[in-house]
Amino acid sequence: MSQEQREAVERLLRGGPLDIGGEAPEQRVIFEQMLAARPLAADVTTRQDMLGGVPVVAVDAAGTEPRGVVVYFHGGGYALGSAAATAGLASEVARSAGARVVSVDYRLAPEHPYPAAVDDALAAWRGLLETGQDPAETAFAGESAGGGLVLAAMLAARDAGLPLPSSAVLMSPWADLTLAGASMTGKAAADPALTVAGLRRRALDYAAGQDLAQPLISPVFGDLAGLPPLLIQVGSDEILLDDATRLAARAAACDVAVTLQVTPGVPHVFQGFAAVLDEGAAALASAGSFLRDHLTVGAVQ
Repeated sequence: MSQEQREAVERLLRGGPLDIGGEAPEQRVIFEQMLAARPLAADVTTRQDMLGGVPVVAVDAAGTEPRGVVVYFHGGGYALGSAAATAGLASEVARSAGARVVSVDYRLAPEHPYPAAVDDALAAWRGLLETGQDPAETAFAGESAGGGLVLAAMLAARDAGLPLPSSAVLMSPWADLTLAGASMTGKAAADPALTVAGLRRRALDYAAGQDLAQPLISPVFGDLAGLPPLLIQVGSDEILLDDATRLAARAAACDVAVTLQVTPGVPHVFQGFAAVLDEGAAALASAGSFLRDHLTVGAVQ
């Protein structure tokens, strides 16, 4: 990564109009506009669909294998974003993994607080399994709040007796809504995208008075035993750094195969800047390799 690349991304984030802790209706419009400014690649197609009664967006990039499926969960603090708006990053995951992506349009807080997002994630997973999709040829992926939702969905599926996907990729996961990580203060000055106050607003909206330390709200406190292999990616310049490192330690303590990749000097969900940030492209390539390895193993078995 060149210093110029990093500085350009930081200027973009610090100078942008998005306020993660602002009023949800206003910030949703801004978030959608920011993402719409980066059009999809010409070889990417999207299609609206339903799984288990939940709206999803099917995302395909040229060269993807139709049997392999990555179930994707977008970020936005559980209050912003949509499957359609985040199809760009989802399509790059599809391209890197060589698999189709199904991005879940889960309901958002504060209108639909917990457990709406988890319920939707679980319903979509059930719906995909009911189509005959082999879980061994399926993986989960998500960024930010979507990374936390990946874990919550797998915990809920495990506890419901459903099969789990082959593996999961978590990009800058928000896994502790109690905001207890030391990096919340230690990385506050370095993080150009997130603030503690903003995350606190979103956490309270999502939990709606329920215990923030519940494992399906904050998976870092959960029993992760039985989960499939995890790849966790995070930048060193984000207040969610400790969410990722603590989550990796928790997974290891629960005998889950886990790989933690900390990239120095990059911000929250830096994979979304792969077109202008070398480390973003490298992280996507690594995530794709991880997914391909596990999807291939599942298909052979």
